[in-house]
Amino acid sequence: MTKNLDFYRNLPQKECRECGEYFEEQAESYLYECERCFGQKHE
Repeated sequence: MTKNLDFYRNLPQKECRECGEYFEEQAESYLYECERCFGQKHE
């Protein structure tokens, strides 16, 4: 069980494909853009 937790703790931060800013991943989210870039695209 500890190995599973270590795996998730060591994942790299998610980086926005549009602006390069790192963002906190939301649970159950497969987005590759930060909220700002996502919002600009879908206005």
